[in-house]
Amino acid sequence: MSTPPLTQKTAADLASLFETLSDPTRVRIIAVLVEGETGFGELVERIGLSDSAVSHQLRRLLDKHLIRSRKQGRKVFVSIEDEHVVELFQRSLDHILHGDDFIREIKEFEHVS
Repeated sequence: MSTPPLTQKTAADLASLFETLSDPTRVRIIAVLVEGETGFGELVERIGLSDSAVSHQLRRLLDKHLIRSRKQGRKVFVSIEDEHVVELFQRSLDHILHGDDFIREIKEFEHVS
């Protein structure tokens, strides 16, 4: 797959996206939402932070169009914006887990040698 050269603006936008995803709390929120749409109260409970802390993190994710929200009566539901976000999350997670496997294999090899 050939990628065209990045403009300065596109590179800055991409860096900003990765910066948004550099916070562990926001990554945990994405991990919950990858499973499906979640009510705000349940999300707060699963993340284990205050309403205001989760709300603050959701705002950052909303600003980058990584998630969306909808109201149903008095309840707010949050979900992943689109499949690109799920793919980005899954590929990144696979990359990290693959790296962990590689490091384990090296340590096992060193232990045997």
